[in-house]
Amino acid sequence: MPPNTVHSRSQDEGVSLEESLNRLVEATPYFDMEVPHASLFEGAYKVVSCVFPEWNYKDIKFVQCKDGITNQLVRVTYTPTDFSVLVRAYGKGSELIIDRKQEVLNIITLSAQGMCPPLYARFKNGLVYGFIKGKVSTVEELGQERTAHWIAKKLGQWHQVKLPSERHDSKKEQKLWKTMYKWLDQVPEKYENAQTQSIFKSRFDITKIRTELDELIVKLEKLDSPIVFSHNDLLYGNIIYDEEKEEASFIDYEYGCYAFRGFDIGNHFNEFAGFECEYWRYPTKEFQMKWYQWYLESNNNGVPPTEAEKEKLFREVDAYSLASHYYWGLWAMIQALISDIDFNYMEYAVLRFNEYDRRKNEVQF
Repeated sequence: MPPNTVHSRSQDEGVSLEESLNRLVEATPYFDMEVPHASLFEGAYKVVSCVFPEWNYKDIKFVQCKDGITNQLVRVTYTPTDFSVLVRAYGKGSELIIDRKQEVLNIITLSAQGMCPPLYARFKNGLVYGFIKGKVSTVEELGQERTAHWIAKKLGQWHQVKLPSERHDSKKEQKLWKTMYKWLDQVPEKYENAQTQSIFKSRFDITKIRTELDELIVKLEKLDSPIVFSHNDLLYGNIIYDEEKEEASFIDYEYGCYAFRGFDIGNHFNEFAGFECEYWRYPTKEFQMKWYQWYLESNNNGVPPTEAEKEKLFREVDAYSLASHYYWGLWAMIQALISDIDFNYMEYAVLRFNEYDRRKNEVQF
């Protein structure tokens, strides 16, 4: 079965934008089945056998990918040809956090522009899509100049991508604030788990968090950071290196949307700390200025940036990195409510907001 090869296109005449986007999504085959987390390999086989009916079970190799803390992911390889696809089973309740329609549109758009592998199928609680061969990044490699150069160059290209929802005469509409307020509204007054509730009650005041978010947004919008197609989750596990081509590729597009370039880069720099939140790893200004040189050259078709352009980007990123802590702190509060994955989300929320509090008085808006 061929992958979805529908290219991004402008809205069909006489068809609403919503209907046009729905048609793009529905062009990908859909199978009415689930992949249970308790039996990932069996469920993954059922799905891929619908997509690739010529594949025999005895010829298939399954490997569970363990880096994610939202979904369950299985690499399925057809050994006679060494061809692999990924089967992703969404995390419990993750539809409360993630816009799954947007995710599908992201993959279709990126695939059509040669920025990611194709989407093969949708099923009740997940997707089947192409696998990128290469080496998964480590936390340490994010801060190494050789690989950081590849990442910066690729992100410069990403930020030029146009989604099919964009018309020639329309302004890009960022979804970042809408998403964060949606998550904030979903934080419960009380958690059923006693330990989770104890941490939540002792550390957080939701009224204060909301007020401070309002104030932060006002400050950030004055920086006039460009709205671009952003990945929004460039942690080490979502970056793949091709040593031969000397380039990076990005995977997992579920948080991708139009957002501010300062946020996407600032979020990436926060991810230098890894899940352990070792924020001493956050890049120095000297390193950042090199990174901005690579990024801006890539984003502007090889034209070298001025020092003033790099300084402006530094200010954007420095400030928007605060919003990244808010974003993932709120995300973790929701995951602490809904997820069945073994990860202490509330403790993670504490670490993110602690770093926000530590840095908020250091940032120059």
